[in-house]
Amino acid sequence: MPPLGLITVSAMLPSTWQKRLVDMNVAALQISDIQWADYVFISAMYIQKESVNEVIVESKKLNKAIVAGGPLFTQEYSNYPQIDHFILNEAEITMPLFLKDLGAGQPQRIYKTSEYADISQTPLPDFHLLSTKDYAFMNIQVSRGCPFACNFCEITALLGHQVRMKDTAQIINELDVLFHKIKWRGPVSIADDNFIGNKSEIKNNLLPAMKEWMQLHKYPFTFNIETTINLADDDKLMSLLAETGFNSTFIGIETPEEKSLHYCNKVQNNNRDLLANVKKIQKAGLQVSGGFIVGFDSDTSTIFQRQIDFIQQSGIVSAMVGLLNAPKNTKLYEQLEAENRLTTEATGSNTDLSMNFIPKMNYNELLDGYKKIIHHIYKTKPYYERLRQLLLNYNRQYRRQTKIDFPLLMAFIKSVLVIGVLNKGRSEYWKLVIWTLFNRPGSIVDAITYTVFGYHYQKVYGLKNK
Repeated sequence: MPPLGLITVSAMLPSTWQKRLVDMNVAALQISDIQWADYVFISAMYIQKESVNEVIVESKKLNKAIVAGGPLFTQEYSNYPQIDHFILNEAEITMPLFLKDLGAGQPQRIYKTSEYADISQTPLPDFHLLSTKDYAFMNIQVSRGCPFACNFCEITALLGHQVRMKDTAQIINELDVLFHKIKWRGPVSIADDNFIGNKSEIKNNLLPAMKEWMQLHKYPFTFNIETTINLADDDKLMSLLAETGFNSTFIGIETPEEKSLHYCNKVQNNNRDLLANVKKIQKAGLQVSGGFIVGFDSDTSTIFQRQIDFIQQSGIVSAMVGLLNAPKNTKLYEQLEAENRLTTEATGSNTDLSMNFIPKMNYNELLDGYKKIIHHIYKTKPYYERLRQLLLNYNRQYRRQTKIDFPLLMAFIKSVLVIGVLNKGRSEYWKLVIWTLFNRPGSIVDAITYTVFGYHYQKVYGLKNK
């Protein structure tokens, strides 16, 4: 997905400035890019620390001034003495201060605030800077902040509990730009940490306007979001999402263990049938991907099989399972620091087997149990069994354009060759394809798409051909 933060910040800069975007997730930073610039603006997250250091080194070799912001620097700016200027917290507030001082020839080094921005004043991102061919998704932002307070989550520390939203007109304008200006067609990810944080505004104003826009433009996009599990409590909202073109949501399930949910203050997941809720959301027309965590203090040796059973029964095909970590500025970090259990800083990676504190469970037992979960849920046969469960649960609602999608057609041909012919798990692939054609023929595109995802997950976790 594109670097939405950077292209939003870009729109805050003077229109007379020449700008060049280098997204290091899809393109290498060239020395000529740095030579071209007067200022190098960097935004990054924890997991990107290594590449941040490389950019700093190369920029300083050429005596370029560096301006930095975003989550990594907002929380760790003191670790980067080489950087000339920090635009911390929300740039809608701190960037104008920097630009004013820069214009006066007296820029300060650090600009920060404890206030939260009115994002109804946030400018339209500079989508024109993107090379759209490099992306499978476009993204937009509707809101910031989350009303909940999970103890391992840093979102509220960065963005607060109050949900702040863009105006409906802003969102419609962004859809217009995606459609008309950069000619995007396909998936659009809404980059909110909890899209339904303000249910009333979403349900009564934004979604009806988006639905009308989608109908008028013959459904050029599909949308995916992050929500909380209490989405399952609102039938009208789920129906409206599906009718508008929303087809998937990521939900932090975390664990089926009530004690652990209480431990991490995941109040929205407590005292409910999580499995039934997931299936209800799927039947309403939204595929569910989920986040799962092991390593809570209350976890016992039974948690690993319980996680496997839940994931398999739920039909959550994309299950992100991680070891618990405590990011800075979270309640969990403060607790573990007081207990003298912190060992290092969190890496921000969900797949590197790291923890930054001493767990209550024996670490080797915890690591073995984690590996057991990953090995089981992403082996070919159980993965395809889970995919069948999704296809049985899922009731597609949204409409899609009927013209031939050539990139999708090419992806299908490639999947047949790589997974259905060359891969050792090809027999399971063809069983799934045949089963889908007989039982859920309208979901064959979803089935093929998820076989590609499964192949990718196996490569990521080193399970290829298992």
